[in-house]
Amino acid sequence: MSYKDNLLKKIEIDRLVRTIADAIGPVESGKRIDKTVLVQLMTFFPWSRRDERDLVLFLETDGPGKTRILVMDNDLTIYHTSVEDVVLRKSPTVKEMVNIRNAVKILNDKDVVVSKKEASLRTIQEISIGELDLRYTASDIDGIARDGTASLENGYAQGIQESLMLFAELLGLRPAPKAFSLNHHDIYGLVVEKPGGETTFGPLVMFSLVHNTLTYLETPLSSRDKGRFDRLKAVASGEAEASASGPAVFDLMRSKALVAVP
Repeated sequence: MSYKDNLLKKIEIDRLVRTIADAIGPVESGKRIDKTVLVQLMTFFPWSRRDERDLVLFLETDGPGKTRILVMDNDLTIYHTSVEDVVLRKSPTVKEMVNIRNAVKILNDKDVVVSKKEASLRTIQEISIGELDLRYTASDIDGIARDGTASLENGYAQGIQESLMLFAELLGLRPAPKAFSLNHHDIYGLVVEKPGGETTFGPLVMFSLVHNTLTYLETPLSSRDKGRFDRLKAVASGEAEASASGPAVFDLMRSKALVAVP
């Protein structure tokens, strides 16, 4: 599998994890994890799946004895114990519950719990990404730039968006926070939280689906600047000068990414 494909998988894993994390809350919040999104995430997870009673389990080592076991429920609990023990604690039969020793285990699982919720989600994320080969060469970076430039020349918006997203991942650029986002514009940049509540955003790169333009701004914008949206709109429409525009943006991002190539 190519570096580009693996990087796209990483981006998708991170996106799914963010979506699930946003849905995790305390018991009293009533929030429930979107099982559809969780199932999508688990397609990247290398542990072995096993269905026991009404439980869906993922085992680090599929076999007898103790191992790390993830239970697919709203708590995302990871245990270190046997499958039989997890089944007893999570889905006991009436006969099992009347046994005093079993009842103690059912009521208190702290002795075998490794993590829950956000901590377990981080484990899933780290292990899933760890399965990907994210080593890259200069030719990989050149390929992303070529694809982006070709898409720009052919007016292929999805291709432009994909190459832009890949470069943003490589360069550590974040999607525009609400204070800097525009509808129908893909914007990525460096986000800096400053004392006093100020946020700066930039350098930034912007693809406008409205004007089909690709632009780059070197000077950061401030959340305290009331004219920041007008500035972004003017740059996107060509009414204000950008630091770089068109294919030169992909050339610039290519050069920045190549600095990190071993």
